[in-house]
Amino acid sequence: MLFRRGRPCRPTAPELPARRACRASRYGDRVSDAERTAAVDVFESHRRYLGSVAYRLMGSVSDAEDVLQEAWLRWQGADRSAVSDARAFLTTVVTRLCYDALGSARSRREAYYGEWLPEPLVDDADSPAARAETGESVSLAMLAVMEQLTPAERVAFVLHDLFAVGFDEVGAVLERSPQAARQLASRARRRVRDGGRRGAPVDPAEHRQVVSAFAAAASRGDLGGLLAVLDPDVVWHSDGGGVVSAGARPVLGADRVARLVAGLLGRELRGPAPGTMGFGLVNGEPGLLWYPSPGVVGGVVGFAIHEGRITEAYVVVNPDKLRHLV
Repeated sequence: MLFRRGRPCRPTAPELPARRACRASRYGDRVSDAERTAAVDVFESHRRYLGSVAYRLMGSVSDAEDVLQEAWLRWQGADRSAVSDARAFLTTVVTRLCYDALGSARSRREAYYGEWLPEPLVDDADSPAARAETGESVSLAMLAVMEQLTPAERVAFVLHDLFAVGFDEVGAVLERSPQAARQLASRARRRVRDGGRRGAPVDPAEHRQVVSAFAAAASRGDLGGLLAVLDPDVVWHSDGGGVVSAGARPVLGADRVARLVAGLLGRELRGPAPGTMGFGLVNGEPGLLWYPSPGVVGGVVGFAIHEGRITEAYVVVNPDKLRHLV
């Protein structure tokens, strides 16, 4: 069970505590209103944390919500008197549900029209309390790279590296030894590092400055200004899901990206029905929001930055992936 310290883990545990509790399927039919209310209160007290775990594992807000709904049903049907640590129990349930769902999710994403990008989170809050509850922020860039991991690697990486879960607990969830869980996390860490952004994390003020310069140049259609903030090898990723117009493949190189952005935003910002562009925290980092009409989010852009230049841009315009932002 997650977060339960000092207890050895067998390489293949026959049955996790979460599963044993969930086997009491008729328990929910015998509970009183007070017990049912208490179950709701406990689940809701952990919902934000559980949602953060599910989102980082699935890369999708809608998929994470589906996982939480199923986790609630499992919690309802569990013998809660046998659960000594509700947070640990629920984390195990959520992680196992995500682990089981990741295989089919990968198949769906491979058949997706164009490039599949994670669903973005947009937030104005970045307080220490929020970070403590939801774990380390995960940028769109990192989530995109995490799509290359196997389900087991992703679980080990997310639980250990983002939520500081020990390898005994990670191994128990994956039904592997702690040593195997450690190897999975190490392999995932290398793949994320090799496939992700170059260099150390960027200071938020510097990140905001680069994004502001990009937005100003883009709104003017200033090719020179865009080239000044784009890395020569920049990659422009876009996800329209076949619902709205977007490139089916990434656009490579500063010159091509600059011309694409200048032309695209020129039409949208200076056309007969101009929209507006604003700033927001996209997965914990400064990014841009596109509003085709007041109050309607039509696109979200996250950036990876290295040495003062944009190395990757992640543009999500598929309306199905923006519904949670309304």
